[in-house]
Amino acid sequence: MKTAIWLYLFMFVAFFDLHAQYPILSPFAISLGAAPSFIGLILGVYSITHLPGNLIAGYGVDKYGSKRFIVFSLIVAGIVLLVQSRVTDPWDLLIVRSISGFVLAFLSPACLSLLAKIAKDSVQQSKLMAGNGFVHTMASVLSPAAGAFLVAKLGFAQSFHLLGWILIITGVLAIFGVKERQYTQTAAELFPPPHNAQAIQGDAAGAPASSESSPIPWLFFGVPLAISCSQGILFFELPLMKETNGSILTSGILFSLVSLGALVTLSMVFLNRVSPLLRTSIGSLALALIFFGLSVHWPLPMYVSLFMIGMTKGVIYPAIASLLASLTSANRYGRIFSFLSISFSVGAFIGPIVAGHLRSHTSPYFIAFVCLMTALTMLPLRSFKPVRI
Repeated sequence: MKTAIWLYLFMFVAFFDLHAQYPILSPFAISLGAAPSFIGLILGVYSITHLPGNLIAGYGVDKYGSKRFIVFSLIVAGIVLLVQSRVTDPWDLLIVRSISGFVLAFLSPACLSLLAKIAKDSVQQSKLMAGNGFVHTMASVLSPAAGAFLVAKLGFAQSFHLLGWILIITGVLAIFGVKERQYTQTAAELFPPPHNAQAIQGDAAGAPASSESSPIPWLFFGVPLAISCSQGILFFELPLMKETNGSILTSGILFSLVSLGALVTLSMVFLNRVSPLLRTSIGSLALALIFFGLSVHWPLPMYVSLFMIGMTKGVIYPAIASLLASLTSANRYGRIFSFLSISFSVGAFIGPIVAGHLRSHTSPYFIAFVCLMTALTMLPLRSFKPVRI
């Protein structure tokens, strides 16, 4: 489990750096003279440049393993942040963010693939995915407020410079901390392709099993796309809301409230034994209803709504990863998690851009509600066999 601890450390640092920039980027872009619509593009381009990186990572991880992609992603992303600390023009910031989005696209599929291979059974696999969500949440609880505090004390340039060096040092540690080869063969034996019963029985009897995984309906990926789109809308809108009073520190605290809510549900370990499909569906429905409540200005205070959004995230994200891992063979983890990352990237690209252009015409939260409900309506529930974990 030492490898799992190292992976959690790498993901914590990467997510810490990423989330620390959420309350910073919009004010930083404004200080460079960017218009609101252009800020949406700056936030969104980071996610759209994930696409080629995710595609390369998906097949590369399955073929070459996770370690080299983890090291590359962390070190190069740190160098890009050092460059970002010297940006003086909105267009330069757009270019730097696009490069950053590409190089960090390798990290999530590589780490999730290796985490899935470490597990000895599907229950432990679900726990490791929940652990990933816990680490992600801890980073996102601490980092927004920390990022705002850094800017208040050091300014934008020095903050980006410090965050960049943290990534570089972590990437160097990954060279020595990640041990991968010992898990590859074990995972292939423990998680054969769940194509059909005969394939699984054949594997148990010592006969070679089919190398194809059971098909995952493409419409399923509309759910993570819609979830990411709604989060992109929230991350764009939150620093601009009247509740923040233009304060970066207040924005950071509100972002941390979302993560605190996720921490609550991630701590409910009994949820790992509930069907991941059921967790994904119910969590997404609850998230849609919360965004609808925000769009009609329901009486709940904003901080309560943000906490509830976080609680749904703590249910949804580990459930999606567990569901995909349970339906996929070990030799295809890289590809399936890259498709998941692509869905998140496309949604995160669409969300801020739509919010930036339509916020003067309709509530961005209503757009988030419509996206989530559309994805849930199209979810092909009958295509999934019951998943036992």
